[in-house]
Amino acid sequence: MKVLKVAVEKCISCGACEEKCSTLFKKENDREKSCIQINPKNGGRVINVCNQCGRCIDVCPPEALKRDASGIVRLDAKRCVGCLICVGFCPTSAMRQHDDYLVPFKCISCGQCVNVCEQGALVL
Repeated sequence: MKVLKVAVEKCISCGACEEKCSTLFKKENDREKSCIQINPKNGGRVINVCNQCGRCIDVCPPEALKRDASGIVRLDAKRCVGCLICVGFCPTSAMRQHDDYLVPFKCISCGQCVNVCEQGALVL
């Protein structure tokens, strides 16, 4: 299973990964709509990204979250009722929600953000 790993000490908060993700999946350059989030914390930063732990699967009432054959946790938007329990439960704050969308979204370890990270802070 491919999982996105973060070397936060290499991150310079340029936002290239967030911009690539939102442009690719939401078709607009809006860092708030990215599946990966760079957040300041205590003078440093935290990069919130899904580690594919699957804990969200167990708390999803309509069973809209499933692990695919390659081990990636995926959301079936047709089954999702927008309760956002998964967003509140996510231990890495990687399950994302935006007011423009009825259903949450998350990283699927596609690796596109890795290709634009010139600092090498992201590895697949």
